[in-house]
Amino acid sequence: MDRFTGDSLYRAIVESTPDAVVYADAEGIIRLWNAGAGTMFGYTSEEAIGQSLDLIIPERLQTRHWDGYRRVMETGESRYGPGEMLAVPAVRKDGTRLSLEFSIAMLRTSDDNDGHIEGIVAVLRDITVRWQLERELRARIAALEAAQKS
Repeated sequence: MDRFTGDSLYRAIVESTPDAVVYADAEGIIRLWNAGAGTMFGYTSEEAIGQSLDLIIPERLQTRHWDGYRRVMETGESRYGPGEMLAVPAVRKDGTRLSLEFSIAMLRTSDDNDGHIEGIVAVLRDITVRWQLERELRARIAALEAAQKS
């Protein structure tokens, strides 16, 4: 017999994934924070749950984030398609910056797409190292191109 069934299976999957899984309600308050989010951002679930998403959003991007978040909550539409990966900066508890790639899903009050949006779940992956390597590679390419033109 399987050890995990129903809700316990979902909880086991969410908690054991190394990616961050974060759910925020319609007001942008964190309601789910898995172990992967704790590792990524440095906050325990006890520290994060009940806090605003501002916890991980760089201050300079908060206004833009909340404008978009409110628009999605009001309209039920995102400019990002299902499964589309988004890339954004974030901030850890210790203040260090991260580059993230993530997908979102809107959770609605009904199974059809007509229900009221209760919140958004995001599955996030830290791509800081990859982003830095790509940035260095672009700089090297630009330098080589400039040298060829000289």
